[in-house]
Amino acid sequence: MSKPSENSADDLAEIRAQLAPASGPDYWRSLEELAGTEKFQHYLHREFPENSTEWTDPESRRHFLKLMGASIALAGVSGCAIRVPEKIAPWTKSPEQVVPGRPQFFATAMTMGGLATGLLVESHAGRPTKIEGNPDHPASLGSTDIFAQAAALTLYDPDRAQLVLREGQGGIYDDLLAALTAEMDRLRPKKGAGLRILTEAVGSPSLADQIKQVLAAYPEAKWHRYEGVSRDAARAGSKLAFGEVVDPVYHFDKADVILALDADFLACGSPGRVADERAFAARREPKEGVMNRLYVAEAVYTNTGAAADHRLAIKPSQVADLALAVAKEAGVEGASGAALPEPMAKWAAAVAKDLKAHKGKALVLVGDSQPAYVHALGHAINQAVGAIGEQGTVTFIEPIEADPVEHVGSLAGLVKDIQAGKVDTLLILGGNPAYTAPADVDFVAALKKVPLSIRLGTHLDETSEHCTWFVPEAHFLESWGDARAFDGTASIVQPLIVPLYNGKSAHEILAAMMGQFDRSPLNVVRDYWRGQKGNPADFEATWRKALHDGKIDGTASKSKAVTAKALASFGPKPAAPSGGTEIIFRPDPTIWDGRFNNVGWLQELPKPITKLTWDNAALISPATARKLGLELVGGNGKVAEIKYKGRTLEIPVFLVPGQADDTVVVHLGYGRSKTGNVGTGTGFNANAIRTSDAPWGGPGAEIAMTGATYSLASTQPWRNVEGRNLVRVATLADFIKDPKFVHKDEELPHGSLASSVWDEEYKDHYKWGMAIDLNSCTGCNACVISCQAENNIPVVGKGQVEAGRLMQWMEIDTYFSGEVDTETGKAEAPIDAYFQPRTCMHCENAPCELVCPVGATLHDAEGLNVMVYNRCVGTRYCGNNCPYKVRHFNFLNYFEESKPRLDMPSLKLLNNPDVTVRSRGVMEKCTYCIQRISGARINAKEKGVPIQDGDVKTACQAACPAQAIHFGDLNDKSSKVYKIKQESRDYVMLGELNTRPRTTYLGKIRNPNPELVEA
Repeated sequence: MSKPSENSADDLAEIRAQLAPASGPDYWRSLEELAGTEKFQHYLHREFPENSTEWTDPESRRHFLKLMGASIALAGVSGCAIRVPEKIAPWTKSPEQVVPGRPQFFATAMTMGGLATGLLVESHAGRPTKIEGNPDHPASLGSTDIFAQAAALTLYDPDRAQLVLREGQGGIYDDLLAALTAEMDRLRPKKGAGLRILTEAVGSPSLADQIKQVLAAYPEAKWHRYEGVSRDAARAGSKLAFGEVVDPVYHFDKADVILALDADFLACGSPGRVADERAFAARREPKEGVMNRLYVAEAVYTNTGAAADHRLAIKPSQVADLALAVAKEAGVEGASGAALPEPMAKWAAAVAKDLKAHKGKALVLVGDSQPAYVHALGHAINQAVGAIGEQGTVTFIEPIEADPVEHVGSLAGLVKDIQAGKVDTLLILGGNPAYTAPADVDFVAALKKVPLSIRLGTHLDETSEHCTWFVPEAHFLESWGDARAFDGTASIVQPLIVPLYNGKSAHEILAAMMGQFDRSPLNVVRDYWRGQKGNPADFEATWRKALHDGKIDGTASKSKAVTAKALASFGPKPAAPSGGTEIIFRPDPTIWDGRFNNVGWLQELPKPITKLTWDNAALISPATARKLGLELVGGNGKVAEIKYKGRTLEIPVFLVPGQADDTVVVHLGYGRSKTGNVGTGTGFNANAIRTSDAPWGGPGAEIAMTGATYSLASTQPWRNVEGRNLVRVATLADFIKDPKFVHKDEELPHGSLASSVWDEEYKDHYKWGMAIDLNSCTGCNACVISCQAENNIPVVGKGQVEAGRLMQWMEIDTYFSGEVDTETGKAEAPIDAYFQPRTCMHCENAPCELVCPVGATLHDAEGLNVMVYNRCVGTRYCGNNCPYKVRHFNFLNYFEESKPRLDMPSLKLLNNPDVTVRSRGVMEKCTYCIQRISGARINAKEKGVPIQDGDVKTACQAACPAQAIHFGDLNDKSSKVYKIKQESRDYVMLGELNTRPRTTYLGKIRNPNPELVEA
């Protein structure tokens, strides 16, 4: 190398030239090699003499080298000075609201599918660790779903993109800005002809406003939108029925009778997922012998189907005929259709009669996968039964999505324009269309033809690798923004941490397109809302209140008066297929359309019905399995070849009781080729056979067994519990006759067993206990992920799950009732599914305590069954002696050996500092979130008062959208949990063992229609 110059800019230019060809890990290796050269050290000590001492210490040197690498990567092409990280100084006086060791909470919102969920994020010393629902936000009401709970892990994901790339090599953001500026200057005389912007669904008012500003400045440019899981049919259905696109807002709190036509509103099928689940579950409590009634017609067994009082398993193509039959009986003028088979006809007539009998308090929902005609028909039925309007069960508002379009058509139009040579510049903001696009829309081939493509994304994924420029995207916990909820309520998205990898937001990229390089996302959002709120003098107070509350008052959309048109104007009913197997595509219950594919928590979360982890499979009914020559026992994991519309997919099969015969269900989101260390290579890509004309599937699929096998990790067959009477169920009529039905089949009379040896000890202490209402639980799994996030529970990987070593402290068991003919696979009785959360029961007569040779598990003064990890020597006697099987043993050091490795630097920031990180050889289990109890005890002591009811909420309880989990002090007779445990439905699991668990259950009640109850 030549002699070091005295010019810093020259040295920097030479250093950058050597690093330019490298990217990813190669970039850091090249930097490490370069660090030992004379020129680099000369440059270092000349420019940063105050940091020279760090160079001699290996750990400090490594840290400083990373900072240097980032600085070099951010430096401009003209030799501008390196931006040295700013120094910070400690407070001379700590702010009043900041107390060391105590977390702070900030309101923000998470957007998915263009819709926001309000959140409260817990922050420890400036790092977000846990997410809760915002009780003041209409979309969360204090609860969350699994995707919001897992958002903290997505923030610290070590596989997130960290570098700007140009043609796949290390690039510089300033160079991108220069290239973008030059391109916009070139496009300006052409009014933007050749410019395309591709986004997901946009519900952010300020972002939509920015895009419209760009389109106004460049009127020949076009804005395209595409979501892998979109609501195209629902929008088209509202336009067909009302003549305009409107969004429904459901009021389940008013609904006495509900009909769900292929609509899984209790999982992922409703725009207001969390709020709708809360409202629905609240009406399931059998108060004074009254509760709502749910009818579900579907092919795929879903959470909503499991909650149904009557479930009809039919093919998706049969839903239109069923809806027409219901419409005819419900009084929709002009409704007529083909004759239905006797069971379907009887079902439709009874449902329609029930809907009419509850006029004004009935509700019909149609799933996003159904065609527009069925959606329009659902609106017509709702109008006929008085559901539409302010006093009804559904109102309509202007669309939340900005300028809604048909997503599949929009993406197909973009690809067509690219192939025609009409696109010079493509800006892709989020999403991953290279993976989620239908197989017949060859987005990748088109993307390669675009001269200049700029991608803003969180990961180096299937889309990123084909773009000219790639820019790391800031996480929503790192950036400013705004978003609207399902009812239109707007929220400010505020960051809790500086971008870990210098990520950028869509606001910054769009501002740069307009030449506004110094305009920050905060300024963009503030300026937009300042212009919306009228008097500027009042804005600051409004802004601060919005940040504090997590929502902007007065922004909820006003309902619109709509009237459904005549049925004849809907056009012809979709033609019914003559027969054969129908393939059904659905978003995966845990990783959705693939965007959560690299999230270990969600990969390892057992899916509600199948209990599969780390994979998807072709789901078929037992009868379909017998047609394929599969045994009902041992058929899971046999690989099938599915042919659909000229395309082929090989995928293992999995048998699901209650699924419609002659259907095969394949979930989206798997088979990713480039996502990260956790998700790459897991499962099978359903998009390979999914087409734009049938994005949700259709008839004509061919299935043949290949003879190969594939290992599937499902927790469902782990334990056989038939005959143990764990879930106790009755009809509403039977409950009214016998309110104590849960005790009818107990081996010993309720309350006849010996009392606890600890009873006297608890009189002067708190006595913590839990009750779980099986009537409210919908199996959504929010509690499971919340527990994992709160308690630093590791991910163990597929192999360990197969070995039965799942570490989740809370599990939701799924049980099926009904009988299947072993010869034909046909159901001889309706197949019903039940969910039962299971966690440590905190037994007062705990079997685990009696056998521990070192006293590692014992009772504390408040009756909790606690673990002393330092004492545990790993005998596993306690786990063997636990009848509930809720103890989990660290066979391996999962924090170092799992996928992802939780000892990685970024993931260490995720850990809850109030909970220890367990090591190999230690038994662990639910603690009733003892750290939260301790925190409440400290707060109460400072105030000089006892802990009040509601001061302690366990992580599972706080997350539950259905409010199925109740926790508190059993010595407080005014507490909610005490009152619930006095109800006649309260029972003890395996009470005959005299373990006296502190966790009890409330029996499940179904409310069937007498006309449909079989004799």
